[in-house]
Amino acid sequence: MSATPLRPGAEAIAEKGWLVAHKWLIVRRISQVGILLLFLAGPWFGLWIVKGNLSYSYTLNILPLADPYVLLQSLMTGQAPEKLALIGVAVVLAFYLLVGGRTYCSWVCPVNLVTDLANWLRARLGIKGGAHISRKTRYWILAATLVAALATGAIAWEMVNPVTMMHRGLIFGIGLAWAVLLAVFLFDLFVMRHGWCGHLCPVGAFYSLIGKVSVIRVKLPAREACNDCMDCFAVCPEQQVIRPALKAINGAPPVILDANCTNCGRCIDVCSKDVFALGSRFGGTRAYGVAGGRGADGALPSGN
Repeated sequence: MSATPLRPGAEAIAEKGWLVAHKWLIVRRISQVGILLLFLAGPWFGLWIVKGNLSYSYTLNILPLADPYVLLQSLMTGQAPEKLALIGVAVVLAFYLLVGGRTYCSWVCPVNLVTDLANWLRARLGIKGGAHISRKTRYWILAATLVAALATGAIAWEMVNPVTMMHRGLIFGIGLAWAVLLAVFLFDLFVMRHGWCGHLCPVGAFYSLIGKVSVIRVKLPAREACNDCMDCFAVCPEQQVIRPALKAINGAPPVILDANCTNCGRCIDVCSKDVFALGSRFGGTRAYGVAGGRGADGALPSGN
C-alpha cells in the first residue's frame, strides 16, 4: 500500500517549524483583517480612523486614497474627478507601482479571505478538476466594465463588485451582498480552483496591468536547490507564473516578473529548500543554476 501523500508545506513545517512555514500567510491575514477593521471601526464603534471604503477613503482626515480603477470607470462616464480623488489615485498608483499591483489581491482585498477559504476546503475535501476558463477572461470582463460605464453613464461594476458588496453587507446586514459572496465561495469550491480571483475578477486584471513594472518581486536566490516537490505550485494562486523563473525557461532570470504574481509569499512559506524570497526586480537576475532546457520535461505544468 502506498504512503499517503504529504500536504503541501509538510516538509517545510518539519524543517523550519509551523510558524516559520506560515509566516507570510499569517502576516497577510493580519493585513487583510486589519485593513477591513479600520474601515469598520467607524460605523461599528464610532472610531473614524478611516472614512469611506476601498474605492475612496480618507485616513485621519489627512490622507486621501482612491481606487484608480474606479476613477477610470468614472472618466468613462464623463464625470470629472475632484482634486482629492486625483491625489488619492496618485498615492495608490505610486504604492502599487512599487510593491506590485496584484499585491492588492492578496494583502488588501477582503474577498480573498472567502476564496482562500474555499480553496482550503476544496483541498481538504479532495475536490479535483472543474471547469476550464482562460485566465485571459478577466481582461475581457475588465474591458466590459469600462464599456458598461461608457454606455450607461454610471459606474455599473461597483453595483455588483463583491468587494464593495461585502463592505456594505458588513455594515448594513444580510442581503444581496451575502448571496454574491456565497456564489463566489461555491464557485471556487465546486466549480473551479481559484476561479474568481484567478480567472474572472476584473479588479485583479486591472491591478496586474499596474504591476507590470513594479519593483518588489519574488526572487529565487537558491533555485538550483529545487527538488521538484511541487509544493510551491500546489499553493500558488497563479501557478503559471512560477515555471519560467524556476526552470529558466528561455533563459528567464531567477525572479518572477509576471504581472499576475500576487506576492502572497506562500511559495516562500512552503519551500523546505528556501528557494524563494522577497526582493527587488533589480540585481542578481542573471539566469543560473537550472539549465534552460530542463524546463522542457514538464516538471511544472504551465497553468491555464
